This record gives sequence, structure tokens and C-alpha cells, in this order.
Amino acid sequence: MEGWAGQVSVDHSFAVAWDAGVMLASQRTWWRIAAEIEEQMLRPTIPTKRGNKNGRSAQKPVLKATGPCQIWSWDITDVYSPWRGKAFKVYSIMDIFSRQIVGWRVEDREADHLAVDMFETAIALHGAPRVVHADSGPAMKSNLLRDALTGHGVELSHNRPYVSNDNPFSESGFRTMKYRPGYPRVFMDVETARTYIGDYVPWYNTKHKHSGIALFSPAQVHDGSWKDAWKTRDHALQDYYDKNPGRFRQRPTTPTPAGHVGINLPETKPAKLTA
Repeated sequence: MEGWAGQVSVDHSFAVAWDAGVMLASQRTWWRIAAEIEEQMLRPTIPTKRGNKNGRSAQKPVLKATGPCQIWSWDITDVYSPWRGKAFKVYSIMDIFSRQIVGWRVEDREADHLAVDMFETAIALHGAPRVVHADSGPAMKSNLLRDALTGHGVELSHNRPYVSNDNPFSESGFRTMKYRPGYPRVFMDVETARTYIGDYVPWYNTKHKHSGIALFSPAQVHDGSWKDAWKTRDHALQDYYDKNPGRFRQRPTTPTPAGHVGINLPETKPAKLTA
């Protein structure tokens, strides 16, 4: 059975077993056991982007997706080279509903025409989304990219200056990549980085058990096949409950992906019960 020693997380290992109809213990118990494995706790330090405190204030982006192919988020992150001051650029487009990576590329520089090429390829494969969200970097706010996307009927949305949580999906996606066990902290050249990301993206989309979508893979949420996998999980969980009722306060329910996701959505207050 696939384990976290094989460059996957504890949540991934737990979900793989669950998908196979095997419920050995609770997710929390898996983590408690895994905490004894030192390698799981050694994670690289990820630099945090800092905006301009003196930048002009901007309107808070508020975005909501109720299904895939509605809102995409994109960003560029650095990966290290052996040379000081030199980094390779990983471009990535993520569907915020399914968390699926729908476009990517690795280059030795940040350029708007490279981003345009990436989006044209992604749109040809998946169709144009309603909105594309990004931070306020030069490539993200370039006229070339704006014209290309609006030509497809896409609305553009951007972070406010110095507000890190306006683009949580792309930030989380890069963090998953860099926190993955076995992630190489240094890439010798841009081709090595491309090869790694080229292997990582299919794994992430089809194999990664994402904690933000009820431990299903992005591809399962993107195409709706998570519903069949959910039936196997629910059967295993209910069977485990029937055999071990004393470990629960009440009959458990099997989690499903949220019906909607978004950026800066207002918090919903629970409804009050009336007599």
C-alpha cells in the first residue's frame, strides 16, 4: 500500500487506503503515528510574497465558483537554481473549484507573452473561464495578457496591494508543490525544473488527495467522478462504525467537496432554530 515514505503525505496515504475500502483508523490517528517519523516534519521554508505598503488601495476581490471552469487563479513562483540571484519561474493556472492545474510552464524569466501562450493553450483545452484572478505583478497586469483574455470574454480580477490572502488558491498550490516529500530544493537548469514539474502536475491532478476538497483528487472533482469514489468511502466508514461504535459519539458522515468556493466570500451565519 502506498505510504508517505513514497513522496506522498499522510492525508494522501489515508485517502488511498480509504478509496480501497480499507478503514484502519481515524485520520487523526494516522497523523499521530506519522508524527514519529522525522522526515515528515522537515519542510522547506517558503518565501512569502510582500506587496507594497505604499501602493494605492484597491477594491477587495469577491469571487464565487459553483463548478469547474468558472474561475481560474494564476501566479508565478520561483524555484532555486545553484547560482545566487538566479531562479527559475514556474507559471501555473488553477481552477479554484476543483483545484486542478489547467495550465503551466517553467521558464528562466517572467514575461507576459509567455503567460499569454500558456493561457491560449489552457483555453483551447478547457474553454475560457468567466474570471481569471491573479496578483498585481507586471506580467499579471500587462496589456498584452489583458487583451488576450478579454478577447475570449474573460473578466480580470486582481489582488489588493499588500494583501496576501487575496490569492489563496495559487499560494496553496505552490505550497503543496514545495512541501511535497522528496521535493528537490535546487534545480540545476531550467530543463531539470521542467521535467520535475512535468511529472508533478499529472500526479497532483490525478493522484493527490487534496485536503481542501475532502481528500479527493482535483481531477475527480473537475470531472465529477468523486461521487463514485465517495460511495466506496462511505461504505467503508459505515462498516467501520458498525464494528466500532464505541469510538464515535454518533454515526459519522463521509465528507464531500463543498458546493461552492471563492475568494473573500462573506461568512454565512448558522440559521437560528425557532420553536
